[in-house]
Amino acid sequence: MKAFWNKSRAVAGQVHRGFIGEWAVTIILLLFGTTTLLQAFVIPTSSMENTLLVGDHVLVDKLTYSPTDQVTQHWLPYRDVRRGDVIVLRYPLDISMDYVKRAIGLPGDRIRLENKRLILNGKPVDEPYAVHIPGSVESYRDNFPSGTPSQPLRPRALEMLKRYVVNGELVVPPGFIFAMGDNRDNSDDCRFWGLVPRENIRGTPLLIYWSFDAPTEDLINPNIGVDHVVDVVAHFFTKTRWSRSFKLVHSYPLQP
Repeated sequence: MKAFWNKSRAVAGQVHRGFIGEWAVTIILLLFGTTTLLQAFVIPTSSMENTLLVGDHVLVDKLTYSPTDQVTQHWLPYRDVRRGDVIVLRYPLDISMDYVKRAIGLPGDRIRLENKRLILNGKPVDEPYAVHIPGSVESYRDNFPSGTPSQPLRPRALEMLKRYVVNGELVVPPGFIFAMGDNRDNSDDCRFWGLVPRENIRGTPLLIYWSFDAPTEDLINPNIGVDHVVDVVAHFFTKTRWSRSFKLVHSYPLQP
């Protein structure tokens, strides 16, 4: 599955902006002149469960991955993407869409899956954040990059498999990141649409500032739906997931 920003169809693993909570927070941030550093998004689909749930409203740090130079590297908190980081990226097939995934492989890394288990640079890796659907089996998805896909792959994914698979492993090329969703069996990610160009990465989620149990169709509405506003007003206290409020979004370091 995937979700989208300012589109009229549902797609997987994206963050979305066009709904009342995000605009309210964005306006507040704009008043304080910080929207170049932080941006509010809502999670409309399940591809990052259980790390991020449908209806989680997050603040995304847009500063961390900003480019650095010899001067700014000493006094600004810039750093590059690390394995295990949760990242917000511009979807390579439509950069008007923003996706949220987890960075799994950096340039030079060798990646494969064996029966859903991540093998990174020849070593099995523990992924406590990964969620799998019991009884769900798919050859290509679970044994990437081997196996036969159950549906046609996008052209960028086919090119990735043709150019960068060596001895049954994907070798991540310079300038790219390999990313997957934590809801591993229900995520439309690099396995299916290709690698993420480094320049497409916009930031990393810092904080869940509000979590509201709303359906995906409400959250992907590019307009402020009356039904959703009524739902929020009527059920704010009962459908707010209070235990997730102000919860930090953590990376998980993956050792090669």
